[in-house]
Amino acid sequence: MATTTQSVTPTLWTPARVLVTRSASELPHGAEIIARCEAAGVADVDVLSGDRLPSLRADDDRATYALAKRTLAVVVAPPSKRRLQPIPPSADWRIDLAEGCPGHCQYCYLAGSLSGPPITRVYANLPEILAAMDEKVGHGTVTSASAERAAEGTTFESSCYTDPLALEHLTGSLSTTIAHVGTHDWPGPVGLRFTTKYDDVAPLLDLPHAGRTRVRISVNADEVANRFEGGTARLPQRISALRELARHGYRVGLTIAPIMPVPDWRDAYGSLLRDVAAAVADVPDLDLTVECITHRFTETSKDVLLGWYPRTKLEMDEEFRTRKFGKYGAAKYVYPKDTMTELRSWFGSALAEMLPMARMLYWT
Repeated sequence: MATTTQSVTPTLWTPARVLVTRSASELPHGAEIIARCEAAGVADVDVLSGDRLPSLRADDDRATYALAKRTLAVVVAPPSKRRLQPIPPSADWRIDLAEGCPGHCQYCYLAGSLSGPPITRVYANLPEILAAMDEKVGHGTVTSASAERAAEGTTFESSCYTDPLALEHLTGSLSTTIAHVGTHDWPGPVGLRFTTKYDDVAPLLDLPHAGRTRVRISVNADEVANRFEGGTARLPQRISALRELARHGYRVGLTIAPIMPVPDWRDAYGSLLRDVAAAVADVPDLDLTVECITHRFTETSKDVLLGWYPRTKLEMDEEFRTRKFGKYGAAKYVYPKDTMTELRSWFGSALAEMLPMARMLYWT
C-alpha cells in the first residue's frame, strides 16, 4: 500500500428521488439539503404538501428494497429521535443525524433494527438535534465512567443507524456537527465519533474539529469487502481516507467489521493490517484505535436480508452458530466459543505486531 495520496474520484451516492416533507422544506437546513441535492444532479426533488411520506412498497421485498434504496427522504426528526440514548460499547450517547444507509452490504446490521422499507431519512432540524448534547456531557456510562477511555470525554456516536459520510455531499450535516463539537463551549470534555465505508473526506479536512472527532474507517478482508459491501468505497480508497484524516489532526480508528473466518482468514486480515500500517507509518502524532466486531445475525435480520439479497453467499446457518441472548432478551447467532477464542487471540497478537501504536477499544 503506497503512502502517497492518489487522485481518485470519491464514491458518491446520487439518489434517484428525493422526498421532502413540508415541515422539513421550511427549515433553513432543509432548504440547504434541497439545494445540495439539486447541485448533485438529482432530477426528481419532490417537496410534499404534508409531512407524511408516500408508501414505498412494491410488488415484493426485493423490489421494495430497490425502490427504497434509490430514495432519500428529508424529514423533521421527532422528539423520540432527538432523545439521546446510551450506545455501549461504542460511546456514551447516540446522536442521529440520519437513519438508513445507501450502501448495499449483504450483512447490513440495520436489517434487524429498522422497520419498513430501507429508505434513507436525513433530518432537517439539525440545530435541535445538536442542542440536546449539552445536558448529556459528563453523564455517560461508557467513556465518561471508564478509566481507560476517560481521555475521550463524553462521547457521542453519530453512525449508529447511518453512515453520515455517505450522505455528507447531500446534507452538510456531518461538517456542521464536527464544527459544532470543535468550537462549542462545552461544560466538560467531549468527543464525536462516527464510522464510515466511504472516502469523500475532503470536505472534512479543514474543519475546526479541535481534535474532538474520531473518524473510524470500516475495513475488512478483501474477500468480505469485495463480495458483501456493494455501493461503498473500495478498501484502498478507505485506507487512503484514513491517512488523510490522520494527517489533518483527526483522531482516527479502524472498525474491523464484521470479522468472518473466511478461508485463509489469517492471511487476508494480515494483509489488511499491513496495508493500514504502511498508510499511517509516517503520520506524526497518530491517535489510532481499533474496534473488532464479529459477524452475527438474528432470525429477523436473516429473514430481511434474504428478502433483499436472495442469492447471497453470506453464511447465516444457525447450525454453525451459538445462540446468545442480549441484555434485553433478544437472541442473536454468534460464532462458537472456540472460533471466537481463536479469532480474538489472533487479532490481539497481529495488532500488537503490525499496529503496535493502536489501542483496541473492545472486541465483540
